[in-house]
Parts: sequence; C-alpha cells; structure tokens
Amino acid sequence: MLELRDVTKRVGAITHIKPTSMTLQTGHFNVLLGATGSGKTSLIKLMAGLDPLASGRVILNGEDVTQVRTQGRNISLVHQFFVNYPHMNVFDNIASPLRVAGMSENDVQKRVEETADLLQLRPMLMRRPSELSGGQQQRCALARALAKDSRAVFLDEPLANLDYKLREELREQLPELLAGRGAVVVYATSEPEEALLLGGWTALMEDGHVTQFGPTSEIYHSPESLAAARVFSDPPINTATGIKTGSRISLESGMGWQVANATAELPDGRYTIAVRAYDLSPKRKSDLDVQLTGRVIVTELSGSDSSAHFQMGDNSWVSLASGVHTYRIGQEHMFFMNPSHCLYFGDDGQRVA
Repeated sequence: MLELRDVTKRVGAITHIKPTSMTLQTGHFNVLLGATGSGKTSLIKLMAGLDPLASGRVILNGEDVTQVRTQGRNISLVHQFFVNYPHMNVFDNIASPLRVAGMSENDVQKRVEETADLLQLRPMLMRRPSELSGGQQQRCALARALAKDSRAVFLDEPLANLDYKLREELREQLPELLAGRGAVVVYATSEPEEALLLGGWTALMEDGHVTQFGPTSEIYHSPESLAAARVFSDPPINTATGIKTGSRISLESGMGWQVANATAELPDGRYTIAVRAYDLSPKRKSDLDVQLTGRVIVTELSGSDSSAHFQMGDNSWVSLASGVHTYRIGQEHMFFMNPSHCLYFGDDGQRVA
C-alpha cells in the first residue's frame, strides 16, 4: 500500500502538485489519467523519491519513506522513453538490479529467464539494445522492472512510443504480468481508453490537482465534476447550456426533451449539459431516444468507427458511432440520443444529476 498525505511539489514560486492525499492499493492498477502537463509525471517523481516534496509525507507499506532516497525504496520505474544500458546485453540489463540487490547468480539466471519468457525476450538475451527494435527495447526495460520484485512499480506512459499493434498486445499482457506480485502498480496515461482497459482505480489529474479518485468504471460513469468528465472523454465530451423548466430541458438551439427521475427534481434554471460522443448516434436505437439536428462540418472514418462533427446552434458537437456511416459535409443531419445518458452540472462545475 502506498499513501500520499497532503503531498505538494513546488519549483520556485510555482506549484506543480497541489495538496494531494490518496491511498494506492496492491492487487490492481492505479491509473493516473490526464492530459500532457496535468502533473502525472511530477506526481510519480514524488512517489518515487526522484523529486523532493515541498510538504507532506509518503508512506510505503507502513514505512515513512519521505526522506528515503530512491535507491532505498525498492521500487521500479519505466518511462515512455525506454532506458537500457547500451554496453550490456539484454540478459545483463534485466539482471542489473538483481545483482545490485545481492541475489545469487543461480537465482539471477532463473529470474531473468522467467521474466524474459513472459515478455518474449528469450531469443534476444545475448543482443545489445542497439540490435533491438523499439518495441523490444521497451520490453527489455519492462522486464528489468518486473524482475526486481519491487514494492512499487511506476509506469510513466510506458507504451506511448510503441506502434499500435505492440501497444495493444502489451496493454493486454501487463495486467497478467503484474498480477500477484504484491507490488503497488501506478500507471500514467493520457488516454481514457487505456485507463478503461486496465481497470482498477483511476485518479483524474488536471493542472497538478487530482479532481477525482476511485474505481475506474465508477468514475467514467459518474464524474463528480465537468472537469473530471472532460479528462475522461476522448473525443472531448459535448457540452451545451440548457434551461430546465418543469420537466423539460431546452437547449439554446431550440431543441429539447422531457426529463424524469432525479433530473426532473432539479430546481428550474440554467445547467451545463454534457454527453459523450459515443452516446450520439446517426440512427435511432430505442423509443427513448430524442432527435437532434446539426450541420455536419467534418467527418472521419477510423477503423470500424465513424465520427461526425456537427454544428448545433452555437455548439460544435461530435458523434462517434460503430460502423461506417455516410455524412454530407455542409448538410443537416439527424442524430439520436438517450436523455438518460446526459450529465448535468451546475454553475460551479459540480455534477447535480
């Protein structure tokens, strides 16, 4: 278990990490999700002891390691820019932290071969890093981290610079590779889809601040704020101002729909309404769907998905739907949405329904 107790980071007069408290458990991924510059790497460096705290404490497995140097914490760290020792072959790269820890050569041999098999590196053990592809070099860096039996493993966007196919393969393998190791696993990413695939718990980060922390699926479906909803949406979440009058929501474009349950109980007034691109479809899916109309601006076809950016009043929205759909740029098109998928936020940005 890794506890952060009101940790902060400052460089001069600038605060990079605002007061942050979290408890990260073993047995699942702890994902830091946020855009570039949101503070993910800075927070990992504080956890790993690479940067000094301005205030607060770091507790690892019940031990206060705030003043303990990185080398004394028994942790592993993998960056998105893989780092291997160029003068060593793959075997010695993986073995290096084991030898530093004083492990016998017989045990080193066994541990390196086991880890190499997991990451499909056995045929490359005698090669130098310069003789490997980028993907093989990153697997070598991962193998060195996994072989060590660390108390905590920090993975800072480790797949960001790999090709799509290898990224997909390693995303699937990582939970299995790290399962049962008894280490706290912290994984930083800027991709919401990656956080969902890894599961576990997620901390949403924005401007050096954790906006929400909890089970990944729960945060995705129930963001506490508009800022959290925006961090956890790719494409960006659609937003518009809506006026609630009785049981009806009306957009500034003139379109609207009837509401029920908790939304119907909200006081009449102005709200920010948000809906994810996946919840807007060019085809009606149920009798509960309401129709929206917008002028198509841009269309994209990516693999098995079709997206359409459309103008609806003063708002530019995007629909992302499975399958191939035909849109005509510049023309009006119908889109359908189940109102129960909408999120409602007050003037302070906090979710109200």
